[in-house]
Amino acid sequence: MSASLELHPMKDYKELHVLQKAVTFVTETNKTTRRFSADERFGLTSQIRRSVTSVPANIAEGWGRGSTKEYDQFLIVARGSLLELETHLIVSRNLGYLGRGELDAAEQQIGEIGRMLNSLIRSLRAQ
Repeated sequence: MSASLELHPMKDYKELHVLQKAVTFVTETNKTTRRFSADERFGLTSQIRRSVTSVPANIAEGWGRGSTKEYDQFLIVARGSLLELETHLIVSRNLGYLGRGELDAAEQQIGEIGRMLNSLIRSLRAQ
């Protein structure tokens, strides 16, 4: 991998489709967790919001680091946060905070964002 970050013809990380999709998912997920029990405000709700927000935040931070090696590492962290989020959502379903359809829809988005991250990681490593 090269030391400098010359990944895309894009001049701004906000143009990345994976970032845009992840930001939209943050908004949707935060709206969903508003319905959770007040008892979960500092527990499960907080963990879900932290992990979903971590995905686009790590994509952006990695872009800003300026090297492909660091960007790769931040994308891996973003992917880990995505799996952490999925686990929290499964627990939420088991506790009755999410319906089966809601979990299925979230898992579909998680899968799509994960595939996009994997593709970006592969393209970085191919450089």
